[in-house]
Amino acid sequence: MGADVRQVADGIYLVHGSNTNWVILTEGDAVTLIDTGYPGDRQQVLDSLAAVGSSPEAVAAVLITHAHNDHLGSAEYLRATYGTPVHLHEAEVPHARREFLQQVTVGAILKNAWRPGVVPWLVHVLKVRGAEQHPVTSPEAFPVADGPLDLPGRPVPVHTPGHTDGHTVFHLPHAGVVISGDALVSGHRTSRVRGPQLLPDMFHHERARAVASLDVIERLDADVLLPGHGPLHRGSVKAAAQQARERAV
Repeated sequence: MGADVRQVADGIYLVHGSNTNWVILTEGDAVTLIDTGYPGDRQQVLDSLAAVGSSPEAVAAVLITHAHNDHLGSAEYLRATYGTPVHLHEAEVPHARREFLQQVTVGAILKNAWRPGVVPWLVHVLKVRGAEQHPVTSPEAFPVADGPLDLPGRPVPVHTPGHTDGHTVFHLPHAGVVISGDALVSGHRTSRVRGPQLLPDMFHHERARAVASLDVIERLDADVLLPGHGPLHRGSVKAAAQQARERAV
């Protein structure tokens, strides 16, 4: 099945892969790719670049919201094959190298297997090779501490720890867009809730910090949310963060 590529605004595309999303930002012939899906999503990633008139050779950089397998999947492939730099928050760099792993454990999954959607989700994870580890050999911290990156789309990294230590959302102030990774989603196969929400507790490294990071997202001026899981959400991102906080209580 091919990736579902949806144009959100001029030069901004949300791609729905297999239970996870990534974002393509285009500027002339150059591209910024934010997240890369599961390892088994690689062909979908390549197809999505072609669908927007681009190619892996045109990717100026891969930005990773966080180094979970369903977002990091093809980052090392792009780096090793095309020399594409892979950037993350400095706290997430060792996570991408797999010096440690802040990801839901097998034990936690088994304890939650009774919940609706967990077993089908796990079957899918195994199908798309989500249990494999594909560390990035030479990940790099964002080249600037604050402000927009000198990349297509001019994304602004915003640190939102909790889901992982170095989780980062990307703000596109000129377009009123927040690319939220797993800090704020609009759906998930293991959740019965639709609309803005946090992922189920088992997925967060530190749930309290994940809830606190909603305050950071709430302060971003935007009316379009491009989450790591679930559909595009239009409407005040501030209100979306508030709704997720209320649901997390």
